[in-house]
Amino acid sequence: MPFTFSSAAVLPIVLLVFSNIFMTFAWYGHLKYTSSPLYMAVIASWGIAFFEYCLAVPANRIGHEVYSAAQLKTMQEVITLVVFAGFSVFWLKESLTWNHAIGFCLIAGGAAFVFKG
Repeated sequence: MPFTFSSAAVLPIVLLVFSNIFMTFAWYGHLKYTSSPLYMAVIASWGIAFFEYCLAVPANRIGHEVYSAAQLKTMQEVITLVVFAGFSVFWLKESLTWNHAIGFCLIAGGAAFVFKG
């Protein structure tokens, strides 16, 4: 299926990027605040995850007009890795190593096969 720059092709990607930013903060943002009680981290994560779902569900519904479910899931996973890499460096102040980069590239390379055809 050839790629076109229609809103149904581009909007899901944009929504998935923002969705993954919320998801990453929901899952990992609390690691910067380990002195807070765990139950507070869970409640805060649920609140943040609500906004993630408000973006991810429309992204998949709109995107399914152009992409298969497997392609949408693959996009989401690659976007997750990119967002997480930035989050690790800028929010958690953790460095990424060559091992991380190589692993992420292998996953992205595998994802490219989903779009072949």
